[in-house]
Amino acid sequence: MAKLSIRDLDLRSKRIFMRVDFNVPLNEAGEITDDNRIRASLPSIQYAVERGARLILASHLGRPKGKPNPKMSLKPVAGRLSQLLGKPVALGVDCIGPEVEQQAAGLHDGEVLLLENLRFHAEEEKNVPEFSSQLALLAQVYVNDAFGSAHRAHASTEGITHYLAPSAAGLLMQKELQYLSKATEHPVRPYVAIVGGAKVSDKIEFLQNLAKLADSVLVGGAMAYTFLKAQGLEVGKSKVENDKLELAKDLLKAAHVRNIKIMLPTDHVVSDSIDAAATATVVSTPSIPANKLGVDIGPATRTAYAREIAGAKTIVWNGPMGVFEIDQFAQGTLEIARAVAASNAVSIVGGGDSVAAVTKMGVADKISHISTGGGASLEFLSGLTLPGVAALTEK
Repeated sequence: MAKLSIRDLDLRSKRIFMRVDFNVPLNEAGEITDDNRIRASLPSIQYAVERGARLILASHLGRPKGKPNPKMSLKPVAGRLSQLLGKPVALGVDCIGPEVEQQAAGLHDGEVLLLENLRFHAEEEKNVPEFSSQLALLAQVYVNDAFGSAHRAHASTEGITHYLAPSAAGLLMQKELQYLSKATEHPVRPYVAIVGGAKVSDKIEFLQNLAKLADSVLVGGAMAYTFLKAQGLEVGKSKVENDKLELAKDLLKAAHVRNIKIMLPTDHVVSDSIDAAATATVVSTPSIPANKLGVDIGPATRTAYAREIAGAKTIVWNGPMGVFEIDQFAQGTLEIARAVAASNAVSIVGGGDSVAAVTKMGVADKISHISTGGGASLEFLSGLTLPGVAALTEK
C-alpha cells in the first residue's frame, strides 16, 4: 500500500482539506456520547497543526438525507475537538459556497476550521463532480484520514481527488492500511481467522478470500447454522439462509481442497427465543432440538477455538459468536475476546460487536489493531478495492 502519507508533505501555510470520520453518536440533548472517532484522528490533526497547516476538516454525521438538519450539525463536534486540542475550532457556515470559501481563505497557520455536515448536500453521496470541485476550492492539498468511509466513492473521499493534488493518507488511514495489509499480503503463519455474525451473504467475499489466505477459519454466530445445515445436519429453529446452502458447500469444498481448516461449533447454547428472560441450555451439534435455536457457541467450542487461537501468529476477527447484545448469550464472544488478547499474535479486530467485546472484557489494549471501519476493513480483507484508498496519490 505505497500511498503518499501526510508525513511526505510540506504543510506549512498550506490550506489542507482533511476528510475525517466524526460520525459520532449524539443523545437527545445533542451531546456526544462517545468521542472515540474524534480521538482517532487527533494524531493527524495535531501533526498538521504543529507544522503550521491551515486545517480544514470535513466529515458527515448521521443520515440527514441530503438536506440540512440542525440535529445533525457538527457544532457539538467542533466544541469537543476544541477541548481536546486546547485551541478554538471554528465551525463552517456550510461545507461549500462563497461564505465558507471566505472562512477558509481567512485561516492563519495552525488554525482549524470544521466544515458543516457534508451530507447536508445530496451531491456528497452521489459523488457529483461539481460538488467535488466546490469542496476542492477550499484548499490546496487533500488528506484522507477517514478509513471508516474509504469504501464509499463519495465526493469527499474520491471525487475531490480529481481536483486537488497531491492526495495523501492521514496517520490513522496509514495505520489501518499497514495492519490490514499484514493480513492480506504476507501474513505470518499460522493465520487464524474468526468469522461471526448473522449472515453468510454479508461476508461471502471475505470468506472466499480467507479460503485462499488463512490456515484455519473459526465460524460462529448465526452463519454457522447455514454451514451446518449445508452438511446435512439438523439445526432446529436456528437462523439459516436456505438460498446460501450451495454457496456454503462450495466454500467448505474450496477450503478442503486448499487444506484450510474450517472449524464449526460442536456444541451450542440454545433457547426458545432471542430474549434475555429465555431459558438457555447447552446441546451438542447433532442434538439441537426442533423447537430451539442456537444463540451462542457452547463451552466445548469455546475451548477448541481458544486452543486454535493460542497457536496463531496472525489473527483477524470480524463478527460475534452469538447474540452478543443479550448478556446470557454473550459468553462465547467474550471468551474469544479473552483468547485473542492472550495470544502472542498480530491481532486485528474489526466490526462493531467484536470491538465492543474486547472493550467490554477490558482487553482492548492487548489487541494489536482495532479497526475504526467495520465495513471498510471487511471489504479490504475481502480483497476488494476501496475507492477512498485507490484515489490517493502513489508514493
